[in-house]
Amino acid sequence: MPVNLTPPVAAQLLPVAGVSLGVTEANIKREKRKDLLVMQLCAGARVAGVFTKNRFCAAPVTVAREHLAQPDGIRALVVNTGNANAGTGEQGLQDARTTCAALAGLLDCKASQILPFSTGVIMEPLPVGKIAAGLPGCIANMRAGNWHDAAYAIMTTDIVAKAISRQVTINGVTITITGIAKGSGMIHPNMATMLGYIATDAAIAQPLLQRMVSEAANCSFNCITVDGDTSTNDALMLIATGQATLPEIREAGSAEFATLQAAVSEVAIWLAQAIVRDGEGATKFITVRIEGGRDEAECKQIGYAIARSPLVKTAFFASDPNLGRILAAIGYAGIDDLDVAALKLYLDDVLVAENGGRAASYCEEDGQRVMRQNDITIRVALGRGAANATVWTCDFSYDYVKINASYRS
Repeated sequence: MPVNLTPPVAAQLLPVAGVSLGVTEANIKREKRKDLLVMQLCAGARVAGVFTKNRFCAAPVTVAREHLAQPDGIRALVVNTGNANAGTGEQGLQDARTTCAALAGLLDCKASQILPFSTGVIMEPLPVGKIAAGLPGCIANMRAGNWHDAAYAIMTTDIVAKAISRQVTINGVTITITGIAKGSGMIHPNMATMLGYIATDAAIAQPLLQRMVSEAANCSFNCITVDGDTSTNDALMLIATGQATLPEIREAGSAEFATLQAAVSEVAIWLAQAIVRDGEGATKFITVRIEGGRDEAECKQIGYAIARSPLVKTAFFASDPNLGRILAAIGYAGIDDLDVAALKLYLDDVLVAENGGRAASYCEEDGQRVMRQNDITIRVALGRGAANATVWTCDFSYDYVKINASYRS
């Protein structure tokens, strides 16, 4: 079961003016489950996004990038689960464009004003006929308050849907931010399989919107790992409808931008952590905090060496304080001039290692006490600078193997 993660409550998910959502059962992979989502946007809404850096990126990623670059604006997003439309060659690109054209016909806009997204099994043809047949059902179901159903409609191996709302006051105006995400396995930057959609009713200049989503991704979805596999389909989209009465935010150095950036990043961090808490088969949520590095890059390098180590992750599943595995991961992280005698390793409040070996004060009972917890922090103090970085991960359990061994069945 997910680690300290509960399903979203529909009443706590706030509508964002200018966004309507509709879902339906298109029977893409399985019957009687919501698997198709349409998000319709008001005229003038702005959209920015970041995508997977996997060179074998999915067809919808390629098409979405193309459509974001055109000048007419985006009027809708369409998301299907059950099929990734990745590793599908030229036919996959045609299928993604056919999906956009089908939705554009229903919404009376251009196909280039639609952004397509897919998630599911790789290297299988997209069932375009089922998606096209399901789109009218999404339109009929369109509601501003449909975020709860939308969160469920984009799930694959997720156990718990992931959705959150926040509000912030800027110059006396209440700004709403609501986001949903899916992801459970195949999680590792860049981008941390995951899809995320965050919407706000604020008005933001397009270049600042792109900066905002990039910064939000860097402190959230680009700080998580479940299994070290980067998906072909990852995308995080930020939508700004401009329906709030606050004047358009145009300056990156303004207090208004900083306040909204902090709120959007908070939503992104919550969603990213929820993905790790719902990691396939996860029983432990682990924060890896690296302190005192020369720069953030080397802190993340060490953090990820620990966070993606199968030996470290399996030890945490067993609640076995075999903590030399953490030292080994630090050592092979690739920091050639690292002084291992200068660093300290902590497990929550327990000093585990210093001066290049086991701390004199450490006893295994203390290590085991911490490892039995559901939420655990690994802290490494490098003692070589002022930079810090945090990475979030989970353990590896028997269920991870079971889930991925039978993913296509």
